[in-house]
Amino acid sequence: MSVHTEVALAGLRLRNPLILASGILGSTASLLVRAGSAGAGAVTTKSITKEPRSGFENPVIYELEYGLLNAIGLANPGMDFFKKELKRAKQLLRIPLIASVAGSRPEEYADLAARAEEAGADAVELNLSCPHVKGMGLDVGHDPKLVREIVEAVKGSVNCPVLAKLSPNVTNIVEVGKAAIDGGADVLVAINTVRAMVIDVDSKKPVLSNKYGGLSGPAIHPIAVRCVYELYEAVGDTVPIIGVGGVMDWRDAVELMLAGARAVGIGTALYTYGLKAFKVILKGIVNYVKEQGFRNLMDITGLAHKYS
Repeated sequence: MSVHTEVALAGLRLRNPLILASGILGSTASLLVRAGSAGAGAVTTKSITKEPRSGFENPVIYELEYGLLNAIGLANPGMDFFKKELKRAKQLLRIPLIASVAGSRPEEYADLAARAEEAGADAVELNLSCPHVKGMGLDVGHDPKLVREIVEAVKGSVNCPVLAKLSPNVTNIVEVGKAAIDGGADVLVAINTVRAMVIDVDSKKPVLSNKYGGLSGPAIHPIAVRCVYELYEAVGDTVPIIGVGGVMDWRDAVELMLAGARAVGIGTALYTYGLKAFKVILKGIVNYVKEQGFRNLMDITGLAHKYS
């Protein structure tokens, strides 16, 4: 029995549900193309801001046995430069190209999204959740009213699908998700990294130059599952959800899909296992779906709710 792997996502057609998550291998056209060639169903750029950002001073990444702690500081070359990479990637890719943008005001997000679409992006992802940069990401994404205003502004500036990337570092992720939907978001992305900190007991100081960072990897996977489950319970199939957070193998991906995710973002697994992770994880999902007697990967989306 063959299994249909294609996934529909707000007008986008993905050959499979695995998406290169923002922040991993998304800094150049060549890296985005490599992810596509390795088997991704879609690719997301790193978050792009209006002006170039050098980010924080080293050390900015700290490896833990249960994940990664990072405070890159949204380092990027700025939209003026990155538009060239978007145009080149669009010419070479045969899968959807998602541009992640980060700002501090609705007008700034709207301008960045419009320029990304003009450069060839098939969709834009709004970074409303970076946990370690003042004035951006979580600093705007924790406020439901502001989230709605940002999404509304972006929807008024583009014709492509708009993805709202949410943070787990809020009191009620469903409230923020509904605000994004009220603003017109076509897709919810859950979750970004979890605000965290590690102190070196020998030096007696934080291991990151920024002190605080975003925790990713296996440690946050149960949090991601909970967030996706809560969002799906609240919105059902009305707005598709991309589940992101600590996906290291096919079981992690299936867990997010059962919780309600239609597609799954892959990040830390690539850092650990390399680009082969896409094909290995997809093979496992397909085998699971086949063993369960389904013919379509989308058949397992939200299935856990029927057994809860």
